[in-house]
Amino acid sequence: MLIEDIKRFKEKLSSGTVYGPFSKTKDPAFVEIAGYAGFDFIILDLEHGPNSVETVQNLIRAARLAKILPIVRVKEGNFSVIGEALDIGAAGIQVPQVTTAEEAKRIVRLAKFFPEGMRGLCRFVRAADYSSMDRYEYIKGANETLIIVQLEGQEAMNNLDEILDVKGIDILFIGTYDLSQSLGIPGQVNHPLVMAKIKEIIERCKAKGIQVGSFADTLENAKNFKEAGVKYLAYSVDVGLFYEHCKYIIDNLVR
Repeated sequence: MLIEDIKRFKEKLSSGTVYGPFSKTKDPAFVEIAGYAGFDFIILDLEHGPNSVETVQNLIRAARLAKILPIVRVKEGNFSVIGEALDIGAAGIQVPQVTTAEEAKRIVRLAKFFPEGMRGLCRFVRAADYSSMDRYEYIKGANETLIIVQLEGQEAMNNLDEILDVKGIDILFIGTYDLSQSLGIPGQVNHPLVMAKIKEIIERCKAKGIQVGSFADTLENAKNFKEAGVKYLAYSVDVGLFYEHCKYIIDNLVR
C-alpha cells in the first residue's frame, strides 16, 4: 500500500539521504527506469514541462509499478491543483515559491483532511482505489502524504523562522541558485557562503523536526549538499540525464 511506502520513506529520510530526479517527460518508461535504477523518489513536474493531471496519473502508475515514490510538483499552492495531485495518487506534493508562513499554512490546510486541514474529500478517486478502499482507512492514511515547500528567494529566507513554525511541513526545499543570488554571488552554489547558509538552515530545520531538500545537477554539488546535511536530494532531470549520457557517447566514441 502507498501509505506503508510513505512511512518507510519517512523512516529512511530520518536516518539517511534519499535520492530522486525531476521528471519533465510524459513517458512512463522514464519513471519506471528511474525506479529500476534504484532512485527513492521521482518529482513529476507540473510547473515546468508538458504534463497535465491526466498524463501525470499514468506516470504515478508507472512509479508504483517500479516501486519509486511519486512526488508531484504542482504549479502553485491553490485548492484545485493540490487536491487533483493527491486525488490521482501522489505520495506527496512539492509546492514552489512559498514565501510566507500564511502560504505554508494554506498549503497544509489544502493537503490534509480534518482535523489537520480541510482538503476536499471524495472517495471515488484513484488515491482511494476508486471507492474500493475503506473510507476511514483512506482518510487516515491520506494525511501521511508528504508536504514539501520550496523556498526560492530572499523574502522566504527572511520569513524562515515563521515558516518553520507551521505544523505539517515534512521537507523544506532550498533553491540553491536563488540562495546564491540572495547572498550576492549568483550561480556560485558551492561557495563557502552558500554552504554556510545551507548548514545554518539545516540546523534551524532540525530544531523543528523538518528535513531539508535541495537540487543538484552535478555529482560534486550533490556530494557537497549531502555532506552539509541535505537529506532529500533531487539529482538533475530525466531529460538532462539522457542528454548528458548521449553527449558522453558522442564525445568519447564517435569523435
